[in-house]
Amino acid sequence: MISISEAIREEGIVLDLKAQEKVAVIKELVSVMVDLGLIQDEETFLVDILKRENLESTGIGLGVAIPHARTTATSELLLAFGRSAKGVDFNSLDGKPSHLIFLIAAPEEKKSHYIMALARLSKILRKEEMRTRLSKAATPAEVMEILKEAE
Repeated sequence: MISISEAIREEGIVLDLKAQEKVAVIKELVSVMVDLGLIQDEETFLVDILKRENLESTGIGLGVAIPHARTTATSELLLAFGRSAKGVDFNSLDGKPSHLIFLIAAPEEKKSHYIMALARLSKILRKEEMRTRLSKAATPAEVMEILKEAE
């Protein structure tokens, strides 16, 4: 079973994203993963995730975006989380800005883990209570606790 809370680290949570547009937000979250030593090849991962983003928007609506890609830049399933008070245009299905952004990196060869992580995260984020709690969380530790409880 794939665990969202095990794939994300407290240091991979940014409660006040500086970036204000989609590509810059993705770069900011990728940079966090690189700084933590989780992504071996930043350039490869950026190319992979932006290529995936260009295929179809990952703004799923309800103020949520889940940019994601399978890549050779990591050997394990990884997540980062960013929050934007202003919101970022991810070309969401409902046309509204995204405030909660989860970035997923998965190894090329682990397609099933990748799909399960996307499905599990989507299920958690469909619940208004979860989105509200994540929006109000005061610390990365609180975000981690919310994700653990949701699983």
